[in-house]
Amino acid sequence: MSIPILPTLSTSFIVISAILVAIGWGLIAKRKIEAHRKVMFAAGVAALIFFIIYASRTIFIGNTAFGGPDELKGYYTFFLVFHIILATVGAVFGLTSIISGTKNKLKLHRRIGPITSIIWFFVAITGVMVYFLLYVFYKGGETTSVIKAILGF
Repeated sequence: MSIPILPTLSTSFIVISAILVAIGWGLIAKRKIEAHRKVMFAAGVAALIFFIIYASRTIFIGNTAFGGPDELKGYYTFFLVFHIILATVGAVFGLTSIISGTKNKLKLHRRIGPITSIIWFFVAITGVMVYFLLYVFYKGGETTSVIKAILGF
């Protein structure tokens, strides 16, 4: 089995970002504010690195279509769309959390921070599942445009 490097690398960064978010959550629970700030910033950087690798691959190479059985394609597509929506919402919440934290808008930050963290954990979990479905459990399909890879046409 051949594991492609760019999807493996980008998935690793999304997992790293989620681990850092969990560490940051633990730090703020212990009132270690400066350590929390640094770790959450690092989580944001890891998420940004993921996005840069993913976007670059999508633009210059394309996306990999699901290569598993046809009877699972509909389920995979539904799951992938759910993941994409969740990741988009998570990115908006993440940026809002980082900006509100750095600008000391702590009322907003405290309200959305825990929600952002939970969303991001689900983004990481579903992202890893997409990776496994595309590259580990089944051989990836053709690499093609985003629309064709997601919707099959």
